[in-house]
Amino acid sequence: MGRIKVAVLFGGRSGEHEVSIMSARSVMRALDAEKYEVIPVGITRQGRWLVGADPLKALESEDLTGTQFAVIFADPSRQGLWADTETQAATNHHLATRESGESTLASLSRVDVVFPVLHGTFGEDGTVQGLLELAGVPYVGGGVLNSALAMDKIAFKDVAKARGLPITDYVWTTRRQWLAEPEAVMDEIERKLGYPVFTKPANLGSSVGICKCHDRAELRQGLDEAARYDRRILAEWAVPDAREIEVSVLGNEEPMASIPGEIIPSREFYDYQAKYLDQGEDASQLLIPAPLDEAMVRQVQHLAVEAYRAIDGAGMARVDFLLSRTTGQLYLNEINTIPGFTSISMYPKLWEASGIPYSRLLDWLIDLALDRHAENARSERVFRPAAK
Repeated sequence: MGRIKVAVLFGGRSGEHEVSIMSARSVMRALDAEKYEVIPVGITRQGRWLVGADPLKALESEDLTGTQFAVIFADPSRQGLWADTETQAATNHHLATRESGESTLASLSRVDVVFPVLHGTFGEDGTVQGLLELAGVPYVGGGVLNSALAMDKIAFKDVAKARGLPITDYVWTTRRQWLAEPEAVMDEIERKLGYPVFTKPANLGSSVGICKCHDRAELRQGLDEAARYDRRILAEWAVPDAREIEVSVLGNEEPMASIPGEIIPSREFYDYQAKYLDQGEDASQLLIPAPLDEAMVRQVQHLAVEAYRAIDGAGMARVDFLLSRTTGQLYLNEINTIPGFTSISMYPKLWEASGIPYSRLLDWLIDLALDRHAENARSERVFRPAAK
């Protein structure tokens, strides 16, 4: 057998575009060159797919001159993604010529497995997963339903609540309702939740668009900020004096949980600045393992797996909790189905501390993708009623 062809997808139409690029760089460096042929596929902020040459460099520099674009078609008869390529002209920066792109087309159409490292919207929310299902291509991570449920914070809370999992109180609204009736929306949040509260776009990650609001003026600003990024907006009760506990989950039918870790944010909460930009003495701290007693470790791991199963998790996810220092109560916060994979990301670091190094973790995820694809292939797709 030759090397497994792995197409790594990164970039994308999301507020987490830059984080995705950082994660992809780490993943591609760690994939064993003796086992895998890596095919980098970048996606621009506008949603155009880049193939050939060096898509990673093109997205990092934002210089797309001479880059090959691909129009992607799902074609299960060819078991892959069919690519019609175009080259951007160096002189006038518009699509001037069309090339056959045979080598790129062959690589994409014959790919063995896709590794989406697309954080946020149009990548982690089931959209790309749906494309890959139509194409009949194995891919790393959760499926369409799993991805969509985890990505939408409101839908996830609804499912978690129905399953009896511990979550914080919440109120949600739409951008249209917020713009039409701002005073009524704020009145409802104040009545049901009080202060402080967190405001969030329903579909995004990396703490983009999230604000902690201590009064009505900040609440107005927070709802405006969340409305920039999504048509649905969430307000959550803020857990008093919260500790941020995270667990990595790995597996398909029999998921397992890593040891828990704890984040000590460099700011009031773990926002984008605290996650990715603060450096040196100002950086957030990762405590691995988290300083928890054995009973709490077991509870966190159990709830992480239960939450994973509640949304039909597959491949991987990072499950985040809030633990109140004031009351000792543990709350399920959210699930990330394509967690960060940078050198400082919690998901791979927790598995490394649990005995699975980064490169072995990638092997495991690819094996899980191939296994789930084989299991799905056992389902019959054609029904013909018996003749009378």
